[in-house]
Order: sequence, then C-alpha cells, then structure tokens
Amino acid sequence: MFISPMLLATAPGPFSHSNFIYEPKVDGHRLIYSQQSANVRLYTRHNNDCTRQYPELLLPFDSDLILDGEVACTDPETGLNDFEAVMSRFSTKQAIKITQLTKTLPATFAIFDILFYQGQDLRKLPLMERKMILHSLSLPSFNFGVVPHIEGAGEDLYAQIEAMGMEGVVGKRKDSQYVSRRSKDWQKIINWSYADVYITGYRKTEFGWLAAVPDLSGRLRPAGIIEHGPNQKHKLAFRGVCQQLVTGQDNDYVYLEPKIQARVKMRNWTKSGLLRIPVFDQFIV
Repeated sequence: MFISPMLLATAPGPFSHSNFIYEPKVDGHRLIYSQQSANVRLYTRHNNDCTRQYPELLLPFDSDLILDGEVACTDPETGLNDFEAVMSRFSTKQAIKITQLTKTLPATFAIFDILFYQGQDLRKLPLMERKMILHSLSLPSFNFGVVPHIEGAGEDLYAQIEAMGMEGVVGKRKDSQYVSRRSKDWQKIINWSYADVYITGYRKTEFGWLAAVPDLSGRLRPAGIIEHGPNQKHKLAFRGVCQQLVTGQDNDYVYLEPKIQARVKMRNWTKSGLLRIPVFDQFIV
C-alpha cells in the first residue's frame, strides 16, 4: 500500500519556535516503507516501486505498518550522507550488482514518521503522538534508524548542521497531522553553497541557462544547467543582452560569449564537478 507523502514548504531562513520540533535533513531520497501481511514493499515519493533496489531493507517489523523516511548511503571518508551513492543504488538494475552493493555501499532507512500501525490509521494523530509510537518500535537491523529531533531550538540546530556541512534542517509543527500534500506545517531550511558562474548559452525550448566555471588552467568548463530561480525581470534583462553575444547554435541550445556572470546557490558540487541543483541568485555586474 502506497501513501503519497507529506511535502515540505521552504522557510525563508533558520527559525526557532516552541510549537516546532527540528530534525536534521537527511540527504537521500524519500522512501515509503509498507509492510502488509508481513510482505514488505518500498516506494519512492512518486509511487515508483524500488523494492528490489534495497534488499537489506526488506526485513519485517513485529507488526504491519507504513513508515515515511529517507533512504541514504554514508560516505565512509566524511561520515556524511552521499547523495550520488544512493542514486547509484537506486539506478542499479542487475540483481548480482545490487547484492554486491548491499555490502560495499549499504543503504540506511532513516525513519521520521509512522502512518499506519497494527491496523490503525495514525495520520490524524498529532505529530508528537506519532513520534512516541515510532520510538517504541523495535528496529529489525542496523540498517534502520529513527531521525532524532529537538524541540524549539531550530537556529541552534541549523548552526550545527551548517558547521558540519550537512544538507539542512526540517522544522515540523508538534500538532501537525499527516497530509499527502505540501504544507507549511513542515518546513525545510537548506544549507546552500554558493558559486559564481558564467552563462554560456540557453535552451531553445523549456527554460535553462548553461553554466560554466573556470578549470585549474583558467579555461571555462561546463558546470550544469540553471533551471530555477530567475524572475521575469531577470529573464527580460538576460534577453536584452544575450542577442549581442550569440556565437552559434544547435538543435537544442543557443551558445553565447561568456560575458554574463551570475551567482547561484546549490546543494553541493557533484563528484564529476557539476553544480547540484543550481538556483539563480543574482547577476554579477
């Protein structure tokens, strides 16, 4: 049984409030764990069945239930969540390779909510009551963990998360019910990194600006595509300048002289040197 997950609104910045609890944001992908008649199925937030990807998470609990959380992998060198590693696990299809990865790149299910338990729908209970039930569970192995939380002190937790280089913080109203939509009762505060880039082209169809950064020799190299962030004023300003900078085009892109600079915020750099989810912040004049 799949339940569409509750999604996070975006807070403008770190905040503290006595009506909220705060959790570290796990850098993985959303996972709905569903145990029905002792049979375990795993689903992404978009209702894609990913049961075969994570055999180490198919251990049953003592009663049927539905759990919400994140599946993550840990970088052994840094001790931090490794998003690229969990995406590697998610995209692996061969059964032999999947079995090997359970040893070399084990997945952890970081649980933060319980939606059904012992035949009862818990979604209308206040969050703190659901948390009490969740913390009472016996976990089936070391591949399972419950995400810790603190009450009220969101800014203090964010400062710790920022210092450790982790992804961010999630604030949740203590009395929030579980709803299958985006809600301000749950808010994320991302620990963004920033980079200055050159815009070297744009997509012909849907919006996207090509970004490039200097390599060690000073030559520009591709760094990803900016798909989010600019408002209509930014886009109009870009259009007013870019036509004078066109150097060529192909079926998909128009290419520009690297004269326009912008600052972007991002989650981090990927191991291949690309911006992860770059968001336009401002032009650099």
